[in-house]
Amino acid sequence: MSLSSNTPNRSPRTRWMASAAALTLLAGSSYGLVTFAGSHEARATQVITSDLNAQAMPSFSTVVQRVKPAVVSVKVKLDGGVNQAANPSEQFDNLPPQVQEFFRRLGPPQEQFPPNVSPPAMAQGSGFFVSSDGYVVTNNHVVQNAKDVTVTRDDGTALSAKVVGTDPKTDLALLKVNEKGDYPFVSLARNQPAIGDWVVAIGNPFGLGGTVTAGIVSAHGRDIGSGPYDNYLQIDAPINKGNSGGPTFNLKGEVVGVNTAIFSPSGGSVGLAFDIPALTVSSVVDQLEHGGKVDRGYLGVRVQPVTADIAQGLGMPAAAGALVDSAEPGTPAAMAGLQSGDVIVKVNGTAIRDARELTRLVGAMRSSGKAEITYLRDGKELTATIALAAQSDERQANADTGTSDARPILGVQLAPAKAVPGAGGAGVVVVGVDPNGQAAAKGLAEGSVILEVAGKPVETPQQVKTGLEQARKDGKKAVLLKIKTADGSRFMAVTFASA
Repeated sequence: MSLSSNTPNRSPRTRWMASAAALTLLAGSSYGLVTFAGSHEARATQVITSDLNAQAMPSFSTVVQRVKPAVVSVKVKLDGGVNQAANPSEQFDNLPPQVQEFFRRLGPPQEQFPPNVSPPAMAQGSGFFVSSDGYVVTNNHVVQNAKDVTVTRDDGTALSAKVVGTDPKTDLALLKVNEKGDYPFVSLARNQPAIGDWVVAIGNPFGLGGTVTAGIVSAHGRDIGSGPYDNYLQIDAPINKGNSGGPTFNLKGEVVGVNTAIFSPSGGSVGLAFDIPALTVSSVVDQLEHGGKVDRGYLGVRVQPVTADIAQGLGMPAAAGALVDSAEPGTPAAMAGLQSGDVIVKVNGTAIRDARELTRLVGAMRSSGKAEITYLRDGKELTATIALAAQSDERQANADTGTSDARPILGVQLAPAKAVPGAGGAGVVVVGVDPNGQAAAKGLAEGSVILEVAGKPVETPQQVKTGLEQARKDGKKAVLLKIKTADGSRFMAVTFASA
């Protein structure tokens, strides 16, 4: 009997599957796979999928091993018994309720104290070495009111440190360890990461030192309302309380940002974290190291955004730039001739998108520098070269972020300022507001004073009415009113209904 006579006949499909099985086994052996799972077809799919996953998923181990020794935890004993968990930094008091400060402190340490003895007030966060001789970057709100500062390295070594300088306006601080040594350090990135780039955050969440998380850059230029220089990177790497002051790295091992704030309904990470960009950190840290404080240029203007209807009122093709409310007397802006109603559109040739960008650009300059300011006045583009002044602690640009809509009527009762006690001698006072009118929708309240209509001073209610009617006759879609309130002066755009 021949061997072939006992072998069942195989269909072409059966022979193909047998061949595929042989190929699959050979391919599988190169991956260390020695058992089958399901059919031969499933086996082939499994090997291919495993190969694709191995290629697609990045490993961060190499960069983490290189940079992790430079990351530290920062523990602070607070001066005068200030408990920052109960009394958080005023710097962040104006944030929206769900925008949490990264670290509202972990509270007192775990040691037990007698009932009549209060534990010392403590704070804890993260930081990282930026030089071999022991300079450490962290957040201002981590070391604010610090009496004693201890830096703990990744190997558990504890080092005492002093605060070299702080900058509350960017929430940065620079420390220097007291012990001499050759410390591992990391570099700040010179280029901003692209949206979608992988990043790795390392820090001390909830006191758990050396914790590594990963994600991507979600957005640039975020303004969360924490200060005049907001320009955060948004990342989705999981960040929690205690990561404050810790670094976020690109895959080259460069620091692209310093973890500072999270947006969270619960207080935990929901994938919305905000970092101070490395370029800001580099500028601030350099000044803190060489002088203990930051020198910022001061222009001397109060500004507000150019909204769409304000742009219409000014005859501008698009809503961009910073509208000058006022140039403070004796300031560089006033001495250079800038005045209320001008729209600043460029600084040193860089286009200004909004009022906050003007604040950031001027604030990034030194007080000894000069700025070429390009502005619009009565539809004409003008330029002035202005020698900046030093910015004192209480000086900062004030950007009014109010919005406006397109209701057809103003809806106010007016009286001459001279006829209203305490209103001053200039302008027209709002003495009544229709809750359904345009003025109420824009936040105009009783006691506000209308100083100008379409750039012309007004002293009587009739002048206000005439100015509005003339603008409508001229075919304008909006007209600007200059308003004075208890908070200062600003512009408001009155829009007209379409015919």
